[in-house]
Amino acid sequence: MNKEQLKKLEADLWRAADSLRANSDLKASEYSTPVLGLIFLKFADNKYRQHEAAILAEYQKLKGSRREEKLSDIAIRQCGFYLPDHARYGHLLNLPEKEDIAKALKKAMEAIEDYKPELAGVLPQDEYFRLTRSAQNKGLAQRLLKIFSNIPLDAGGDLFGKIYEYFLANFAMSEGQGGGEFFTPRSVVKLMVEIIEPHGGKVFDPACGSGGMFVQSAEFIAAHRGDLAAQGKGKGKAQDSIYVYGQEKTLETVKLAKMNLAVNGLHGSVIQANTYTEDPHGSLGQFDYVMANPPFNVDDVAVAAIEKDPRFNTYGLPRNKTKLKKSEVGLETVPNANYLWINLFATSLKPKGRAALVMANSASDARHSEADIRKALIEANLIYGMLTMPSNMFYSVTLPATLWFFDKGKADERILFIDTRNIFTQIDRAHREFSDEQVANIAIISQLHKGQRGNFVALVDHYFAQGVSSLHAHQASIDALCAQLFEALEDPTARQTVTNLKKQWKGLAKLEDRYAAYMDSITSVRAATPSVRAEPVEAQALNTHNTAQHQLLQAFTPFFTALHADLKALDKTLRQLEKQQADAAQAQGKRGSTERNTKALKTALEALHTEVKESEAWFTHIQWLQARFPKAQYEDVTGLCKLATRAEVAEQDWSLNPGRYVGVVIEEDGKTEDEFISGLLAMNAELTRLNAETRVLEDVIAGNVALLAGEE
Repeated sequence: MNKEQLKKLEADLWRAADSLRANSDLKASEYSTPVLGLIFLKFADNKYRQHEAAILAEYQKLKGSRREEKLSDIAIRQCGFYLPDHARYGHLLNLPEKEDIAKALKKAMEAIEDYKPELAGVLPQDEYFRLTRSAQNKGLAQRLLKIFSNIPLDAGGDLFGKIYEYFLANFAMSEGQGGGEFFTPRSVVKLMVEIIEPHGGKVFDPACGSGGMFVQSAEFIAAHRGDLAAQGKGKGKAQDSIYVYGQEKTLETVKLAKMNLAVNGLHGSVIQANTYTEDPHGSLGQFDYVMANPPFNVDDVAVAAIEKDPRFNTYGLPRNKTKLKKSEVGLETVPNANYLWINLFATSLKPKGRAALVMANSASDARHSEADIRKALIEANLIYGMLTMPSNMFYSVTLPATLWFFDKGKADERILFIDTRNIFTQIDRAHREFSDEQVANIAIISQLHKGQRGNFVALVDHYFAQGVSSLHAHQASIDALCAQLFEALEDPTARQTVTNLKKQWKGLAKLEDRYAAYMDSITSVRAATPSVRAEPVEAQALNTHNTAQHQLLQAFTPFFTALHADLKALDKTLRQLEKQQADAAQAQGKRGSTERNTKALKTALEALHTEVKESEAWFTHIQWLQARFPKAQYEDVTGLCKLATRAEVAEQDWSLNPGRYVGVVIEEDGKTEDEFISGLLAMNAELTRLNAETRVLEDVIAGNVALLAGEE
């Protein structure tokens, strides 16, 4: 499912929730559970349908033999679910109106739990009677079933977690809730996973929410297996699989996490527990990987409950800086629980374990007892890296946050600092995210630091492949748009510009040949390099590969430069045409307007800009990477990353704020002085035109008011 489809799906789901809220007797807290239960049912049905043919084939093959199995047993083994006919989504969707839909939904959920005991008590059942408890609620369940039937069959399991996060964010905003306790956006989780690189083992999330961290870990491992297979290195080992352990204090959220694990076929244990006072998994030194987005800035945790717990006191306890009064003895609370979580992450890891957590920015510079804990962690060489994120990365809160990374197996005492505050994709006015490419570009910094130079050139090759493919795919539509512009434009100079643009685009064929030659050359280098490489041979092959990539990008650069020059010329022509039409209309005493033909031209030109921008984006990523890491190896980059020694950190009073280390760089917008002035004049012309229209409208409004008031 692409972003547009996901956005539509989320909008449909929330519209359904709004319908329930506006047209029923349900409270917000009453309708979330049955809605999410229906989404789970749809995903379970999707997954069963995807495996149904294979399940039935195996059942028929074994039927009558000594190896015969129940259909349900085969289904559970192959896809994790068995749905009898009365639990199938299509059956429930097509039930006659006279049927008791709430009772049917309850029986469907009971059946799923019967065949999958680990879901016992997890799925909503009696909650569906809320949807039919009054005449006011009539038809709500059927409408919801119909809406969710639009979820495509190939929808991935983690989509459930994404929808849950979307719902939670809207519920929180509508009820005025805040704080750092909400679930982590998918792009942030993906970045965390890409940097700690889980390759199998025990994964722990002490504030697991709906289980998104677990799902991303499993997806990373699956992708890694695919990479190994593509390289002819096997399909990965059985020990690459993960077993997940989670805890969450809210029972309803625990249920959602268990549903998410079931949808994604993950094995593990999620338990309702208060992490401050309960340790159901015996976490001390037990896990290969720990990941979480814990609640920020909690200040009501009793010191007595945690001061003797090695999970929290190994590196020191956060304490109030003022002495307690006699009346407060025994009632002391920690000033801030952020460092309890930080302690927990460090103490839960095995000797070579790795961790990633989301934490409030303030924790990186916190003073007094928190600074002492931070110093102890640094001196124990546990901190691998720190990454500052942009603001507005979460659905429901705007709190800025930092990612902390631990590595108990690191030998180098230096700490990697990364500042990504200027790297983001704007979703809407209030929300941001990392694109998949931005996640890859940030994660490659860590991989270069670890010496994984091959990953860097592989990423650049991926961008080249996508860029060339995109250019080829857009060629037909570019030709059509150029023909449309040529036909609509009357100015000979403008027509010549269109001809130049089309001619320039024809030069793509030579670039495609150049790309094919490049691919042949690197294939030859790989073939000539021994499969077991000595380090100098490996480095030489990578250097050759990297040099060829730089040369290939240089070949494409003039192509895009010429395209942009022609597009800017067409933009200028169109602005002049709009101004001429507006001036002519104003001279005739008419309201300034743009002719229909000109609007069509503008639409076609905007489409042309979009086509070029989509293709060029892949090459922009290559340029971004090569400009910062020209040798395909790690180096400090001002404003982006810095590998700081322990002495440098000590000089900064043990601060772990990336901004103190990476420095600041003011990046130019890439425009020449003439281009800047031209753009400024165009905006001023647009402002002048709009002001003129405003004055006309003011006169019309004043006249209408006078007429309404009976004045001449």
